[in-house]
Amino acid sequence: MKFDELDLSYDILDALDAMRFDECTPIQEQAIPVILEGRDLIAVAQTGTGKTAAYLLPVIDRLADMPEAKDYVNCIVMSPTRELAQQIDRQMEGFAYYVPVNSVAIYGGTDGAGFAQQQRGLKMGADVVIATPGRLLAHLQMGYVDLSRVSYFILDEADRMLDMGFYDDIMQIVKHLPKDRQTLMFSATMPPKIQQLAKAILNDPAEVKIAVSRPTEKIDQSAFVCHEGQKTGILKHLFRTAHSQRVIIFSSSKIKVKELARELRRCKVKTGEMHSDLDQNVREEVLLDFRAGKIDVLVATDIVARGIDIDDIAMVVNYDVPREAEDYVHRIGRTARANADGKAVTLVSAKEQSKFGQIESFLGYEVRKETVPAELGEAPEYNPSRRQSSRGDRRNRKPSRSGGKGRTGKSSSRNNNSNSENSSNGNKRHSRKNHHNHSRKKTSGGANGSDNSKNNSTPPQS
Repeated sequence: MKFDELDLSYDILDALDAMRFDECTPIQEQAIPVILEGRDLIAVAQTGTGKTAAYLLPVIDRLADMPEAKDYVNCIVMSPTRELAQQIDRQMEGFAYYVPVNSVAIYGGTDGAGFAQQQRGLKMGADVVIATPGRLLAHLQMGYVDLSRVSYFILDEADRMLDMGFYDDIMQIVKHLPKDRQTLMFSATMPPKIQQLAKAILNDPAEVKIAVSRPTEKIDQSAFVCHEGQKTGILKHLFRTAHSQRVIIFSSSKIKVKELARELRRCKVKTGEMHSDLDQNVREEVLLDFRAGKIDVLVATDIVARGIDIDDIAMVVNYDVPREAEDYVHRIGRTARANADGKAVTLVSAKEQSKFGQIESFLGYEVRKETVPAELGEAPEYNPSRRQSSRGDRRNRKPSRSGGKGRTGKSSSRNNNSNSENSSNGNKRHSRKNHHNHSRKKTSGGANGSDNSKNNSTPPQS
C-alpha cells in the first residue's frame, strides 16, 4: 500500500514525499488506519519495521487539527533510552515539517542547562513530549507539568522499558493522565509483563502482530563454539582475518563491556564503549565518533541493539549469546542495512550452548560453526541439548570430535528480508509555519494492497 492511499493530510504526504517515503511497511499499513479511527492499539513488531512512523504519522495528522498546546501537553511518547528518544525527535521533525505541531525531547544525562531547557519546554506546553520514564517522572514530581489534557499516550519498545525496570515509573505517569486518552503500545515481544501492562492501561485495544522476520540473507552468520577464556583471542583473530573497522561487539553486561574495551585499547584498537553508566554527552560523542570513523570498534550492551540507526556496519560480534532469539535478530540486524552485505559472528561458550540452540530453533536452521584457531587450544563439543553444569566451561571438558577445534555445521540461506526503520535526519523545526494554501484533507479514502519494501529517507530541505 502507498501512503497516499491512507487518510492522511496533504501536508503529511508532502513531507513523506520530500523524504522519499512512498510504500508503507506492513506495520504501518495495519496500524495507521486503526490509530486514525481513535482506537487503543497494541502492536507487536520487531525493530526496523517502521514502528515509529506507524504511530507518529497518524498522531501528527490529528494533532494538527487541535488547538495549540499552551501550558499543557497533547501527546506523550515514552522511550526506554535517551538515544531512541533523540531519534524519535529527529523523525518527528521530518514528519511534522509542514504542519503546525511541535515537540520536545525529555531525557536524563544532561547538565543543569539541559534540564532547565527541558523545564521551560514543559512549562510552555508542547504538542508532543518524547521522554524517558525516569526523567519525565522527575519533572512531574516538581509540579509544573500539566498532563490533564493529554490525548495520546504512546509506549515505544515497551518490552525493553519493562526489562529496564520502568514498570512502576510508567504506572506513576499514567496516574497523571486523563482516562479518555488514546493509548498505543508498540513492542517487539509479548511477554507476560507486557500483557499485564496492556490490561492495566489500554481500553479494548485492537491488536496488530507482525511476525518476527528472520535475518536477511545478506548477513553471513557464523559461530565459534569455545571456552569463555578463548573469546578475546577469537575476537583478535576476527580482526586479523575478517574486519577490524565498522564493527559492533555486543556483550551482556556493563562490566564486560568496560573490561573488553580496555583490553582492545591495550591492543591499539580504536575502541569506544556504550552502556548506561556513561553520561549522555559522552554517549552522544561516542556515537558521533563511530559514525565519523574516528572509532573502529564499538563495544556495547543491548542499548545499541534497538532503534539506533548506524549504517555501513561491516561486522557484528555477539561476544555473549543474547538471552532471547528476538534479541539475536535485533543485534545482527545492525549490519547488512540499506541492501549492503554484512557479517555476524557469535561466540558460544559451553554454558551458552543451550541458549544458542534455542536461537537456531527459532531461525529454523543451524548457524555455520567455525573452527577455533589451533593456537587457542581445544574447544568444547557443540551439544546444545545437553544440560551444562556450573563447571561446564572448564578447559578439562571432553574435547570435540573434530580435534578439539569445534565442528562445522551446514548453513542455510532461508531467511526473509527484514524491513528497515523509516528514519529522517534532524532539521530545524518549523513549528506552525510553511502552511500550504490548498486544503489539508484528501477527499478519497484508503485502498487495499500490501508492500514490504523499505523506505530510504532524505529529510526535506529548508
